[in-house]
Amino acid sequence: MLIALIIIFIVYEYRFRKPDQLVLYESAGNIVVRKARFYPRHFSLVLPKTVHSLQLNVDATTRGNLDVKIKLSVSVALSMKYIDRLIKSGGWNSSAVSNAAKEFETVLQSIVREHTEKQEVEELSSVTIYEHLSGKVGISQEKFGLEVISMTVQPFEMVDPAIADAIRQQESARILEQTEELNQKARIAAEKARLRADEEIAIMEHSLSLKKYELQKTELETESRISETRVKDELKRKKMQLEYEKDELALLKDNPELLILTPQAARLAEASQTLKNARTIVSLSPNDISQNSELVGVFQRLLQNLTAPSKEKKDSKR
Repeated sequence: MLIALIIIFIVYEYRFRKPDQLVLYESAGNIVVRKARFYPRHFSLVLPKTVHSLQLNVDATTRGNLDVKIKLSVSVALSMKYIDRLIKSGGWNSSAVSNAAKEFETVLQSIVREHTEKQEVEELSSVTIYEHLSGKVGISQEKFGLEVISMTVQPFEMVDPAIADAIRQQESARILEQTEELNQKARIAAEKARLRADEEIAIMEHSLSLKKYELQKTELETESRISETRVKDELKRKKMQLEYEKDELALLKDNPELLILTPQAARLAEASQTLKNARTIVSLSPNDISQNSELVGVFQRLLQNLTAPSKEKKDSKR
C-alpha cells in the first residue's frame, strides 16, 4: 500500500524536462538550475527557452514639437548568465520572461523618446534610432535578465500629413540632387578616363615612333658601313690593278720585244696573214692610248723597225 502511494506521488509530482525548458529551484537563498531529466513540479520553476517577440509603437516628439510614430520589432530570450535578474524583474512564476519583457518594453520606449527629443526631424532616421538603441540594449541583461536576439527599427512616420508631405518632397529633391551629382561625377570620370587613354595612346605612339627612328638609324648606319666597305674594296681592287699595270709597263719598257705578245700585235699578225697585199690598220682605242702614251710610242717604234726591211726590199725590186 505504501509503495503504491509512493508510486502515485512520484507519478503525480515528477515531470519530464523538455529540451526547450529551464528548470529552477532555490537552495540556500540562491537560484539553481536543475540538470536532471525529471523534476518535482511543486518545488521547481519551469521557464521556456523560446524567443519572445515584442512589437512596439512609440509615439515620440522631435525637437520643435513635431510628433512622430516609430515602430520597433524586438526579439528577446532569457539570459542564462543573469537568471537572478530575470526572477527579480519577472517574479517567481512561469510568466517571468513575459513580465520582464514588458518591463524592458517600457524602458525601450523611454530610450526612443529621449533620443527623438534631441534630434531635428531632418536628422532623425531609422538608422540613427537603431544605432542609439544598440548602445543601450545592454541594460536588458543587467536589469531584466533578457538577451536581445534581434532588433528592427522601421522608418518613422509623421503624425501631421502636411509635414510628412514636405519631408517626402525634401527627400525627393535630395535624391534627385544626389542622382544628378552622381551623373555629373560619372561624366567627369568618363572624360578623365578618355583623357588618360588618349595620353597613354600618345605616349605609346611616341615610343613607337622613337623605336622606328632607332631602327631606321640602325639600318642607315648598316647600309653606310656596307657602302663604305664596298668603296674600300673597289679602291683596293683598282689600286691593285694600277700596281699590276705599272709593273707590266715597266716590263715592256725594259723588254720591247715582248710587245709582240700583246693583243694588238696579235691582231696585226693575224691581219697580215689573211690579207697579204692589203694594208694592215691597227687601231688603238682611246682607252688603250689613254692608259699609257709611252707604251704606244714604244709599240710604234717596234712596228717601224719591223716594216722598214720590207719597204727596202720592195724599192730594190722596182
